[in-house]
Amino acid sequence: MDGHGGGGGAAVKLTRTPSSLLRSPTVRAGAATLDDPEPDDKKAQAPPLAKPRALLRRAHYHLRPGPAQSALLLLPVLALAALLLGGGGGSHHLALLAAAAGAALAAAAAVARLRTARAGIRAPRAPSFVGASVQWFIGEGDGEEQQQRMKKGRKAERAAEVREGVEFYSNGDRYEGEFHGGRCSGSGVYSFFGKGKYEGDWVDGKYDGYGVESWARGSRYRGQYRQGLRHGHGVYRFYSGDCYAGEWAGGQSHGIGAQTCSDGSSYAGEFKGGVKHGLGCYHFRNGDRYAGEYFADKIHGFGVYTFANGHCYEGSWHEGKKQGFGMYAFRNGDERAGEWDSGILKNSLSLSDPAVQRALQASRRAADSAFHLPRVDDQVSKAVMAANRAATAARVAAIKAVQNRIDGKLCFIDV
Repeated sequence: MDGHGGGGGAAVKLTRTPSSLLRSPTVRAGAATLDDPEPDDKKAQAPPLAKPRALLRRAHYHLRPGPAQSALLLLPVLALAALLLGGGGGSHHLALLAAAAGAALAAAAAVARLRTARAGIRAPRAPSFVGASVQWFIGEGDGEEQQQRMKKGRKAERAAEVREGVEFYSNGDRYEGEFHGGRCSGSGVYSFFGKGKYEGDWVDGKYDGYGVESWARGSRYRGQYRQGLRHGHGVYRFYSGDCYAGEWAGGQSHGIGAQTCSDGSSYAGEFKGGVKHGLGCYHFRNGDRYAGEYFADKIHGFGVYTFANGHCYEGSWHEGKKQGFGMYAFRNGDERAGEWDSGILKNSLSLSDPAVQRALQASRRAADSAFHLPRVDDQVSKAVMAANRAATAARVAAIKAVQNRIDGKLCFIDV
């Protein structure tokens, strides 16, 4: 600090400068409420208190001798004077002198305590602390308390959060239901703008579990899903009246199932990639029946075709036409056997011909296997029931989501 005055021994006058906070335009309005005008860096940690020992040393060095010390110095002189007086009254005079000295000493001690108190000097006592610093904090408190408050704040935020929410998409679609990790997960309803909707289970933003898919034109699917596609068991009813009930894989009919058409025809058997493939039985709308092998949605391989008029063909097929060895039996009992080409008998052979017999045996085995394929009706019924329950839960979640939006409750979608 700069001293005010001339010589180097001049006393230094300490002045307390106003805080920079008082000069700051951002907090000037609240400066009147501040009790301590010290800057923030000084408030953050108060300077250590003065040590009592240093204070006592200063008092010891700078106090002048008072009446008590003067009385103690005069006591030997008074005693010597009493001895010199001698005589019979010497002891009496000595006693008087001692009493006077004691009274003077007591008075001097009282005066010294009074001066000490006025000068602000404490009596020498054992200090309760020596050199300990006091920590001062503004606003936030120590780190542990701040962490506790942050934890409480996060708990309050989680308590205020809800799982159900509403999300709108740029193409007009919307989702109402449960979220997890910022994605559609749980139960929810997805509405396709002007097209249809899905009600059911969700996992990581995709259909997964059981659900009901409805379209504006009237088509509907009830059953299982996996990774956003129909997978498992389910029933799809087309707006045209056609229906497929059975196994699904990758979004297509795949496995064993039954297909019925609005014209009265039906098929029960194996599917692959959405078409008839493998063994199956087909009932045509005109009354014809076929049991045997299919390939790529066409009669292909070996099978038995029974016509509504009573005629029957047993043998080999190629893309829906009689091709290869086989036998055609009329309802009157006549039979024609041989080699066929594009539905026409090309080479007549005896019914006992080995090639014809092998074709007849293969076609009859295929027809028998097609008739005895396992049924999946029970699995499909259970899947439909589960899908209906999932759709109900999804509608409940959608109602909660809309209510949460009305109430202003938060559902964090963007994560």
